[in-house]
Amino acid sequence: MRILILGSGAREHAIVKSLLSEDESHEVFVAPGNAGIARETPVVDIDPLDPVAVADFAVERAVELVVVGPEAPLIAGVADPLRERGIAVFGPGKAAAQLEGSKAFAKRIMDEAGVPTGRAVRAATLAEAEAALDEYGAPYVVKADGLAAGKGVLVTPDRGAALAHATRWLEHGAVLVEEFLDGPEVSLFLLSDGHEVLPLSPAQDYKRLLDGDAGPNTGGMGAYSPLPWLPGTFVDEVVETIALPTVRRLEAEQTPFIGLLYCGLVVTASGVKVIEFNARFGDPETQVVLARLTTPLSRLMLAAATGGLAGLPRPEFASEVAVTVVLASEGYPEKPITGRPLAGLDAAEAVPGVWVDHAATEVGTLPDDGLHGSWTAESLIATGGRVLSVVALGSDFAEARERAYDAIGKIHLEGGQYRTDIAARVAR
Repeated sequence: MRILILGSGAREHAIVKSLLSEDESHEVFVAPGNAGIARETPVVDIDPLDPVAVADFAVERAVELVVVGPEAPLIAGVADPLRERGIAVFGPGKAAAQLEGSKAFAKRIMDEAGVPTGRAVRAATLAEAEAALDEYGAPYVVKADGLAAGKGVLVTPDRGAALAHATRWLEHGAVLVEEFLDGPEVSLFLLSDGHEVLPLSPAQDYKRLLDGDAGPNTGGMGAYSPLPWLPGTFVDEVVETIALPTVRRLEAEQTPFIGLLYCGLVVTASGVKVIEFNARFGDPETQVVLARLTTPLSRLMLAAATGGLAGLPRPEFASEVAVTVVLASEGYPEKPITGRPLAGLDAAEAVPGVWVDHAATEVGTLPDDGLHGSWTAESLIATGGRVLSVVALGSDFAEARERAYDAIGKIHLEGGQYRTDIAARVAR
């Protein structure tokens, strides 16, 4: 099958690896991709936010399936013109993508579908935000209503910090002030064809920058899968009480959700509740979920894109566990320092059960000043905040963690930072 993937991160690299590992031979293009992806499959210089350019390329190359990785193209509506031209798309149209693009929209859908979630108030002014903070009390939860690249959510016991966060994001639109939900968090991906859903394996990610869940929120610093501490009924409960009601509500509004429904969940004392929805694969959870997937991913995505999930068995996963650790640039998430060389990736991938998904890399020209050791003029450099995801499989979490940290310790990035406690609790 000819497949076009839109995106440039580790999530897209993980999707590429999953597709290329299948027995069936695929021709895979990625736009715009990164240096790691370019080593495995052709990358195309197309702006994922340009629906005309994307559709023209898909038609010219007889692409059979377009997979939209990041949220921005979905919310911009890139899927709609593709569908109008008869191309199968794994990703919701602009209207349904508001499930991620607008926290207020998502709350309305959940309320109308009877989906369990925390109470929330949409505030358009600082006075409204202050009133909501006082109503719900500490810990305070403030969220930007729109996209914020993983930086729009603040949970804090400090009312002043909550007000400052609200003030910042009110400059860009409204904010949501929410009831704090206490309990362990879980990410669950579900494939949707607009009417039916099929769940993948649960994962847990680490949003804070530093060990012990300290520091600012990030796009995600690591993840692991599966979650052995979850009850066996967890996935069924989420399907029946959260995913299906949400998808059916969107269907009733004639805005079918086709693609990947990301459910950000919290297991509270009173049951499973939704923290947030996303309209695409999460990063870095994708890296560990797809690492264990044994059912062909292409078959699942095409079935979702063409209304064919009914009757398909649930996806199957290997018994091995997966851990990923993210390597980030110095200064991330506020002001990452980019353009620095990377070294040691071959040594990292020589560790058994390990591979590296690239997030923000390119081959660039470095000064010939003798400061970069064995690096040549054409060198791999870091171009963003989150640079790499080191993924490791193991028979148990202790083995997977040992492999992941052995591998990331072999990679050199000046000022690079990563957490040392990913999956530590479950390994114990």
